[in-house]
Amino acid sequence: MPDLQPFLLIPEFHERIWGTRDLRPIYTRIVGDNPIGEAWLTGESCKVASGPHAGETLGALCKKFGAALTGSKAKPADRFPLLIKFLFPHEKLSVQVHPDDARAQAVGEPWGKTECWYVVSAEPGAKVLLGLKPDTSKTAFERAIHERTAENLLNEIDVQAGDLIYVDAGTVHAICPGAIMIETQQNSDTTYRLYDYGRPRELHVEHGLAATKEKTHAGKVKPQGDGAHSVLVASPSFFVERFFAKEPLHLRSEEPGASAQIVVAVKGSAAVHCPGSEPIAFTPGEAVVVPAEFSEFEVRPQWECELLRMNLPAHQVPEPTTTLI
Repeated sequence: MPDLQPFLLIPEFHERIWGTRDLRPIYTRIVGDNPIGEAWLTGESCKVASGPHAGETLGALCKKFGAALTGSKAKPADRFPLLIKFLFPHEKLSVQVHPDDARAQAVGEPWGKTECWYVVSAEPGAKVLLGLKPDTSKTAFERAIHERTAENLLNEIDVQAGDLIYVDAGTVHAICPGAIMIETQQNSDTTYRLYDYGRPRELHVEHGLAATKEKTHAGKVKPQGDGAHSVLVASPSFFVERFFAKEPLHLRSEEPGASAQIVVAVKGSAAVHCPGSEPIAFTPGEAVVVPAEFSEFEVRPQWECELLRMNLPAHQVPEPTTTLI
């Protein structure tokens, strides 16, 4: 049996003042005493739950195996390129922005933070705030921050289950309560908080405005495909696909060795099967990482399941087409 094989990761729960203690239906147990806002599925400190490396962290495996795990498109190869999270907003998140690759690299980070949100469930009226309204300058937005009216200058987007919202770096944004989301992002935690509704948390207005872009590619993405399989978003930073499966799925990478593949259960349970390794069962809220050196694998659902697959693009991909409605 090879030393490197697909593995299950243990989620890591992060407290946030805007979170909740009720993580159903994704997680049925109570986690800690304080509100949980994020469950990190592929954080560098997430621990492996299966196979010969059980107990080791994802970050340690990346240092040990490099591109054999992360893929030839991951730069640097010894750091996992994508951070996958579940988000549980019970209150508004701050109005914030993330730097692009060039700005992040100028301060010593390997990449910026482009992200997307897949809406797992949404209550009536759930929405996000996304990008500056047309003809809004950064000067006008800075004034609105100081006047505590910043949210009035952002586009308001209604969301419902099944939506995919793309948020490229430089987009001012905020998530409002009422939806559970899966976030796929470049593995960076660099966030500049621009406005926080008067909550007593540090703001980063100067750095945030410097990173802000007045026009971006952010918005809803129309899925491409049929009911059983659809590409939710193809972007320069990541691919996200959705599958509804009642029968075994035979999945392969776009290009052998290009990227690790991450499979996340949204609803139902399944197991990943790879030649030479033990089957790995996973349930909602869990992620299985298939190393880049495995170009093909099979997912066998238990009855039926909804799952997402995330990976880096093997070839150059343009920004996706989006809408703000």
